[in-house]
Amino acid sequence: MTHNPVPGPESLLALVFPSDPQVGAGGHSAFFVLSRVEEDDPARPEEDFPKPRYRSNIWHSEGGEARQLTRGEGRDTSPRPSPDGGTLAFVREERGGKGQLFLLPLGGGEARRVTRFKGPVTDVSWSPDGRFLAFLSLGDDEDKRDERGEARVITRPRYRFNGRDWLPESPARLWLYDVAADELREWHVPEVEVTSYTWWPDSRGVLLVSSETEDDAAQWRQEAYTLLLDGTRTRLTRWNSAIVSATPHPDGERFVLVGRPEGKGSPEDAHLFLVERDGAWRRLDEGWDRPVGNVVGGDCHVGAFPERPVWLDAETLLFPSTVGGSCGLFRLGLDGTVTPHDHREDGVISAFTARADAVALIRERADRFPEVELNGTQVTDLHARLPFPARAHTRVCFTNDLGEGEGWVLLPDGEGRVPALLSIHGGPHTAYGHGFTHEFQLLAARGYGVCYGNPRGSVGYGQAWSSDIHGRWGSVDMDDLLAFFDVCLTTFPQLDGDRAGVMGGSYGGYMTNWITAHTTHFRAAVTDRSICNLISFGGTSDIGMRFWDDELGLNFHRQEDALRLWDMSPLKYVENVRTPTLIVHSVLDHRCPVEQAEQWYAALRLHGVPVRFVRFPGEDHELSRSGRPDRRMGRLEEYLGWLDGHLLAGEEERPHGLGHHTSHS
Repeated sequence: MTHNPVPGPESLLALVFPSDPQVGAGGHSAFFVLSRVEEDDPARPEEDFPKPRYRSNIWHSEGGEARQLTRGEGRDTSPRPSPDGGTLAFVREERGGKGQLFLLPLGGGEARRVTRFKGPVTDVSWSPDGRFLAFLSLGDDEDKRDERGEARVITRPRYRFNGRDWLPESPARLWLYDVAADELREWHVPEVEVTSYTWWPDSRGVLLVSSETEDDAAQWRQEAYTLLLDGTRTRLTRWNSAIVSATPHPDGERFVLVGRPEGKGSPEDAHLFLVERDGAWRRLDEGWDRPVGNVVGGDCHVGAFPERPVWLDAETLLFPSTVGGSCGLFRLGLDGTVTPHDHREDGVISAFTARADAVALIRERADRFPEVELNGTQVTDLHARLPFPARAHTRVCFTNDLGEGEGWVLLPDGEGRVPALLSIHGGPHTAYGHGFTHEFQLLAARGYGVCYGNPRGSVGYGQAWSSDIHGRWGSVDMDDLLAFFDVCLTTFPQLDGDRAGVMGGSYGGYMTNWITAHTTHFRAAVTDRSICNLISFGGTSDIGMRFWDDELGLNFHRQEDALRLWDMSPLKYVENVRTPTLIVHSVLDHRCPVEQAEQWYAALRLHGVPVRFVRFPGEDHELSRSGRPDRRMGRLEEYLGWLDGHLLAGEEERPHGLGHHTSHS
């Protein structure tokens, strides 16, 4: 790949994104999805309004160079090889249509279409005996109320959700397809959405996760159930809390779930719990003070990234875990012993599937684009498509009363002084680290020093670190961020603290708003999909009914809590803001609704703060990571335009002076 000396947002178009690695039968092959970007119709490009889109196909490797397996003109995803290795089930989304189930004979021949629903097919899974395929779908249900101009009557606690917009009146059904008989039937009609399921080892049915009522679902109270082939459903747990996934033990009686026990909210790290046949449970990873799953951020994750734990044998569970800024695979014994299986402290395994001793995964580093591996052998070379050289980052440490925190600095080439950016991650219970971030690489290539760290509230450093901001957003987290940034400026004289910018998305956007309302330390700010008013967020976010209870022990509908929520709202302090601010938000963001950006914009305008508000149509909370390519590029163009204008301008153009922050511990 020829490197552009001054890359721009269009560099995104050169990338190919891997996802959904699946181990084939026998463990000697892998199937995965590669997504590229091209025009909506290459034969008829629209000169005035080009619309680059993701195009996805399924690829296959037996340990050597990968080859393309499907050639659909839309998006081919969800590769699921049959247990006998003879057939690949997958989902094909043809131009203008919804994803449908297809079967491809791997010995040769054309793909055969199985479903012709009006709605999409998702979550395809083979039974272990290879007789059945299960999947979720609304079938032919369609919601045309908006097109017909009809009113919506809302009586349920959940009615919109990020990435899906309006939720259907009835949840997706579970369907069962008898492959040999070519017979499809509706298997299970749930009253509440099925969030995950997996087959029992003997193929008698599935272990599924759902909720007893819609109110339970809105409050993140879930249970595990068994669903037999005859349609009989039996509740297995009295969990009454969040369940990420459930995996049957090889004995077909017990199972392990990933989740949080009752009474534990979102600050609690997810862990592994073994559930016995009678519903009794115990935490398996009792001595492991790190979260299960990959929680390290990156912006090159287009598609599905499986991470469900896998039993390698009756005594050993393989699971991913975030450790500091890394994520690796670990083995867990029934005695609770955790040992590394594949963990590199400078890398991230962002997806995996496994069987026995075979593993297909996606691995990345801060300076290495995500690649697919099969049994330790890299089978893709996607990094070669990067149109500019990737830079390695340098670790920086800061301290607080809990101990040592960490972050990283990504510097541009050269020795001259450069503007310094403080980037703040979302969550708040996620982490920055060794994931590949195109945005950071682009900013560094354009001459910015990017500083990104993990203040208290971040995961991967133990439960105490993650929980320390419970009930006090905008206090010790701000202290950590500014202390980290000060260390960066001191450690790297190349960073120009007089040309400093602050930026972040989601919770990072909240902290950007909070910091600019409490210090004049920064010359420019970019607040993306942010929060400014904790009270209105509670009634408008798709998670608002529960989120503040978990995070702060407060809620917007209680009078005595509302005043405390207002105290933690950046909007209360907007009169103090002097920092020119770029606001970026997506219209269909239901996680941090666009009304938050509208309030922040109006308040900044009223106080005479230079502000620019950019609204993206048709996008949700995931714009920066998997949004439509042209809109992702538009977002990056806005970032660069704003930062260049305020941080590369001469000192005489500087609108505000620097100040020092005050501790809010």
